Amino acid sequence: MDLASKIRSIYDYPIDGIIFRDITTLLKDGDAFKASIDAVTESFKEDIDLVVGIEARGFIIGAAVAYSLGCGFVPIRKPGKLPAKKISSEYELEYGTDSIEMHSDAIKKGQKVLIVDDLLATGGTAEASVNLVEELGGEIVGLSFLIELVDLKGREKLKGYRVKSVVEFNGD
Repeated sequence: MDLASKIRSIYDYPIDGIIFRDITTLLKDGDAFKASIDAVTESFKEDIDLVVGIEARGFIIGAAVAYSLGCGFVPIRKPGKLPAKKISSEYELEYGTDSIEMHSDAIKKGQKVLIVDDLLATGGTAEASVNLVEELGGEIVGLSFLIELVDLKGREKLKGYRVKSVVEFNGD
């Protein structure tokens, strides 16, 4: 199935010059959604204890992947969203910094973890997620993305890790 054709491209959103890759059109197509989850799962069939999903669309993909693999799911959230003790990791944006958080008891030392998100762009959020997982002693099996914006070179921040993407876009 051509999953790229199921993803809507919205030009000049949220600002001029940006092409937003909207996965809601893929998600509403049951066959395409299943095929995308199967594609992620197929790449990571080894023993995985936890899937970590990055807010917000990473929750959708990650939870479905965790279900498919028969393992647990852990959310990584934006600041102020988690109620218990947490750890955080900062990452750089084009103009400034942001951070993400995870509960400090979410991962036990030695657990095998797959990090999942809908999109790999510059790699900042993914790199910050790696930092959180490793701070808690998790062993990263890999990172998987539904979409990779290849021209933004986010994969370079993840050197040394197994990175898979289902659909790649280059510029247009």
